[in-house]
Amino acid sequence: MLTKQSSPQSIAAGPGLIRDPTPDDPYRYQYGFGNHHSTEAIPGALPPNGTSLPQKGRYGLYAEHLNGTSFISSRDSVSNVWMYRERPAAAHTPPEPVEQPHHIEASFLPTNPNISFIPLGYTWGPLNTPSPHQTTTFIEGLKTIGGHGDATIKEGLAVHQYAFNADMRRQSLVNHDGELLLLPHRGVLDIQTELGMLRVRPGDLAVLPTGIHFSISIVRATTDHHPPPAATGYALELFGSRFHLPDLGVLGANALAHVRDFAYPVARFDISSTPTHIQPPTTPWTTTIKLAGALSTYKQPHTPFNVAAWHGRHAPYRYTLSRFSHLTANTDQLDPTAYTVLTAPSKWPGVSLVDVCVFGEKWAVARDTLRVPYYHRTVATEIGGVLVGGYMGSVRPLVAGGLSFEQSYMPHGESYEAYVRACEADNDVPVKVGEGYLGFMFHISSHVALTRWAMEEHPDIRPERPGLWDSLRGHLMDHIDEVNASLVRAGMPTLGAEHSSSLTPPATPEGGAVTTTDNDPDADGSCHA
Repeated sequence: MLTKQSSPQSIAAGPGLIRDPTPDDPYRYQYGFGNHHSTEAIPGALPPNGTSLPQKGRYGLYAEHLNGTSFISSRDSVSNVWMYRERPAAAHTPPEPVEQPHHIEASFLPTNPNISFIPLGYTWGPLNTPSPHQTTTFIEGLKTIGGHGDATIKEGLAVHQYAFNADMRRQSLVNHDGELLLLPHRGVLDIQTELGMLRVRPGDLAVLPTGIHFSISIVRATTDHHPPPAATGYALELFGSRFHLPDLGVLGANALAHVRDFAYPVARFDISSTPTHIQPPTTPWTTTIKLAGALSTYKQPHTPFNVAAWHGRHAPYRYTLSRFSHLTANTDQLDPTAYTVLTAPSKWPGVSLVDVCVFGEKWAVARDTLRVPYYHRTVATEIGGVLVGGYMGSVRPLVAGGLSFEQSYMPHGESYEAYVRACEADNDVPVKVGEGYLGFMFHISSHVALTRWAMEEHPDIRPERPGLWDSLRGHLMDHIDEVNASLVRAGMPTLGAEHSSSLTPPATPEGGAVTTTDNDPDADGSCHA
């Protein structure tokens, strides 16, 4: 007799992964770096599939398109977003220039008298937080340290520090110059954008695309005994380029920063429109435009944050740096770019404009290898800072919230004392380094100019300590017996006190040069103080 079989039970997933609010973060997010996201705060606000510009938008919403790339671009490089909003962004008063002085630069060509290309290294401390009696917003607290290129030719970048203590109330900023990456050092940021909200803490980074309106506030503590809130941190601005994840090559699919850890906002909007017979609010919204480093403002009676739905790739996002997967090496050292979270291409094929590198807790396991940064010179300018913990280097007077600068091709490395300690350390034992530490480096593939403000007016300029390199000594002559033994075996004249310090191997009958071998039993390669 045949019996009826029950159907297997199946469970289907709901909509794409959306992270729900938590006690520390009241906002919802969608995930996936570079995805074409679709989100709506009102069900059905997005047009049906196959169209982005319906003849008549549902719920009376206006369709608005923002293009972050040229219309004719490769499919993988296109960055745009369709927004469906209560009122279009075009409804505002004519922009007027801001007369108030500021310290923002967007041109780093030698013709700009406010910048200078110098070989001198610099270290700065954190910016001072404004007095509680002085209200400073993010716009007013942004100070340019240096940069490369020019925003008007859409090539280059700018590095800034910021310090502010006031929310942008009924204010927004739209940056026409480039994509902006924020790295908070102190203070939790509440970032409202046209496309939704981001909560960004120290230890996170946030990227705000070119042309997106945003407003930044500071998250207040829930108890009254906390000091007045203030925020400090860093910003990296790209002119013309955009941030990408680095290619992984032989590392495979699961190294460095994972695509799934980049959080994007869901649609969220404020309602500000009123019936036509009611007067608009007496306090208008003010939008500040940053264009070629200059500031202008315009007014409008309604909020710019009125987007009920959107779809596209040109969107802000957040990444938590502690999720980065650090690499280790059994021998030698990995270049700093092995710790790249985000990279941005330059106009030269295959060459990055800047690599954003992060340094946190990891294991040092390389044997018979110098484990401190070696002495080096490089085409890249290195600008670094500390987000959490104490600086682990021995040369710079760098502290959390501060910044260091080393111009391209300038020689640098650790102090002589740190070098000697590293030479004599037991490298047969793995060591965990960077506990409680989080730092970053902007690895910039070009010369970088510093602003006059950074060189002369920054409140905490920290010069290199006098006599830093006076203790350094040469050790070649300490090994004179080993050196001469190697020279004798090679058929070369020995080196003594009366000889010149330069030594050229004699030519062989074939025209080559006599060289020593790598397995010389008398060459122990040790360092002696």
